[in-house]
Amino acid sequence: MTHHDLVVIGGGPAGYAAALYGAAAGLDIALVERHKIGGTCLNVGCIPAKELLETAAMFRMVGHAEQFGITTTAPVVDFSVSQKRKQGIIDNLVGGLSGLLKRRKVTVYDGNGSLGSDRTVTVAGGSSGEVTLTGTNVLLATGSTPRTLPGFDIDGARVMTSDEFLSIADVPKSAAIIGGGAIGCEFASLLTDLKCDVTLLEYLPRLVAGADADCSKVLERSFSKRGMNVKCGVAVTGHEVVDANTSRVSFGDGESVDVELILMCIGRRPVTDGLGLDATAVSTDERGFISVDIDLRTSEPGVFAAGDVIDTAQLAHIGFAEGMQVIKSIIGESAMPVAYDRVPWCIYSHPEIAFAGMTEAEATEAGFDIVVDKHRFASNGRAMIIGETEGLVKVIAEKNEHGHGGRILGVHMVGPWVTEQLGQGYLAVNWEATVDEVAAFIQPHPTLSETFGETVLALTGRGLH
Repeated sequence: MTHHDLVVIGGGPAGYAAALYGAAAGLDIALVERHKIGGTCLNVGCIPAKELLETAAMFRMVGHAEQFGITTTAPVVDFSVSQKRKQGIIDNLVGGLSGLLKRRKVTVYDGNGSLGSDRTVTVAGGSSGEVTLTGTNVLLATGSTPRTLPGFDIDGARVMTSDEFLSIADVPKSAAIIGGGAIGCEFASLLTDLKCDVTLLEYLPRLVAGADADCSKVLERSFSKRGMNVKCGVAVTGHEVVDANTSRVSFGDGESVDVELILMCIGRRPVTDGLGLDATAVSTDERGFISVDIDLRTSEPGVFAAGDVIDTAQLAHIGFAEGMQVIKSIIGESAMPVAYDRVPWCIYSHPEIAFAGMTEAEATEAGFDIVVDKHRFASNGRAMIIGETEGLVKVIAEKNEHGHGGRILGVHMVGPWVTEQLGQGYLAVNWEATVDEVAAFIQPHPTLSETFGETVLALTGRGLH
């Protein structure tokens, strides 16, 4: 039996962030991972998805090269090359992360970790053999796995989740994507760029329901202009095999579509199977998420949980923040809880969506007296130069005594590279900065970020344009 200051079960963003941050603080850390270091994000999530999206973006860019006076032949996709490049990036990042854990003297165990009484962790089923560990503290960070609907059994051929889709050998001719959230919209955009006939089915009234309605409208309009069949407010009722290459998906009021591929993007469920929670005081809610308090402590003394296994936003950067929060609590530092209502969200579709803070509807429902302004990229010089003028920036602010903008409550963007522009908006929301304070900063010219600056400046009552 080996003792550590902290035993982490799960090597995804929350787990490895806690391990690295804790080791840097001088703690003796053990990290137990049953698959691959980096978890879903690095291996079958954020990183591979964005690499394939970049392949789609490059294909789209070459296809529009003539607008810049560049003559090319029609581009052809060799998806095997993209997949090889994707795997190379993953392997490089996994190798770098593994090396960093080793240099920080984190002891990594390969196998399934299960929690027993008195913070005992049993490791089995991997190359590390059967090992028993004890920890002064234990962190449960076992992540999540894709959900599916009844009757849609995942076979990796006709019906897939993101796990299988990210390793496809060829682009399908047609696809039905079930779910219009972040993952569904990214894959729908990717496939449409690669000339796949896409039908996007969303149960809620609009795409990316967590984003501001104006951003959702821009995205849906853009998708439709590019030839995507977008259906919101419809329930998917089932599917049947038509022939060797075709399935028929039924939805709405007797509607259906025949496709080569069905891609399930309806969210993810927490992974707690095999954790042995029944032998502990750790409790879960009705959806299977581990219950924690504001400090991420479970009902079992000395046991924390973080990342996708708890009911918070399933974003890698949330896992990073939660992992570090746990370490600060363990070493006795002031650990400020994550402000989940202000976290940055990024969706890498074309056009991209990025936001932080309240939507206009949320601010109104919360009782704020607000002022709102928005500027479109159509009048931005840099957007014109790169040929990407679709989209807007919208800022929601609390109204001050002069009727202008006061404290910034929310920043919402849709358009070119907005995922790279959100940083200053996120800082403004989290620092509770006022419109006047942010407007005093200079935006470099010509840049896409000037649109954010123009929007904030307009809220002062003295906009330039």
